[in-house]
Amino acid sequence: MSTHTGVKAVATRAGVSAGTVSNVLNRPERVSEATRRKVLRAIAELGFVRNESGRHLRAGRSRTIGYLGLAVTNPFFTDVAGGIDDVARRHGLAVFLCNSDRDPSREAEYLDMLREQRVRGIIVSPFNPLTLHLEQLRQTGIAVVLVGASAGPGWCSVTVDDVRGGELAVNHLLEQGHRRIAFVGGVMAAVCVTDRLVGARRALAAAGRDPDSLTVIETDGLFIAAGRRAGEILTALPRRRRPTAAFCANDLVALGLLQHVAQLGIDVPGELAIVGYDDIEFAGAAAVPLTSIHQPRHELGATAAELLLAESDATDQHAHEQVVFEPTLAVRTSSMTRRRPSVARRRSVPGEGPLAGVSYAVLRSGS
Repeated sequence: MSTHTGVKAVATRAGVSAGTVSNVLNRPERVSEATRRKVLRAIAELGFVRNESGRHLRAGRSRTIGYLGLAVTNPFFTDVAGGIDDVARRHGLAVFLCNSDRDPSREAEYLDMLREQRVRGIIVSPFNPLTLHLEQLRQTGIAVVLVGASAGPGWCSVTVDDVRGGELAVNHLLEQGHRRIAFVGGVMAAVCVTDRLVGARRALAAAGRDPDSLTVIETDGLFIAAGRRAGEILTALPRRRRPTAAFCANDLVALGLLQHVAQLGIDVPGELAIVGYDDIEFAGAAAVPLTSIHQPRHELGATAAELLLAESDATDQHAHEQVVFEPTLAVRTSSMTRRRPSVARRRSVPGEGPLAGVSYAVLRSGS
């Protein structure tokens, strides 16, 4: 069948006018059931596919939006994308999913491509929320919403209070009796990482402890391999100085750290308690279930999509919204109060306990 089949060909096959075909496609309530069936049968027989891009140009309105994530291989960002997609589908829209992989030049390329596609709007988890590219997008009339970052009152954004999340994590570890605590994070230029570190230090100060007593281990990213490398640094410290607890900037780093120390036979949480951040699905499914700071990932995406649609429909009087969600603490085995020696010995018996026969395949599958 020819790929150039058009509305006129469908009209001829169905024995109706081109305007009737157009009504069936765009305003079916204006056409009788019998006529609609004839037109739809002709469409099926001819293999007609309408030119959506041309229709968008004529109407000046697209049925697509874009989501540019920082690292879509991270389950956090795929869950955010799921929330965006759910809202988009309810409104009859499609989503272009792009991955900047934390590369500013790649982010800029994708933003340019989405602009060229004349998308209705773009949701961005930006490497830097104050880039010239984002401002240029808005100047061309494309709605922009930030998720996971904020650029101030002049932008719509959806975030989680990461400072509060850092406080929750370290307060929990202090309540478990830990005094030597490490912060294991990604590149400190990332706003979310620095905010979580600020919260961790704030919790120490509120407890009457020196904020600078926190051992900070910076990693080159927020992925499992980075957590394993951080584990090498942490376990190389003298035992008398080695932290007994680690707060990791995200769950992937925490899972990498957990994998490394478990392979060395270090008991979690007996010798090292671990808290992650994001509360991805893998956190609870780890060999030692991971305590984590919960972010409402799906709700972040859904809220960002609703804000985007509101902004794309708005007049010049649009009031930008900055939505901030509160994180919560999901407590699991990896950070619970250290066991008595007898319990620790029982856990070391082959075939028993959460560390015996650890299935590292679960952890490695995300690396």
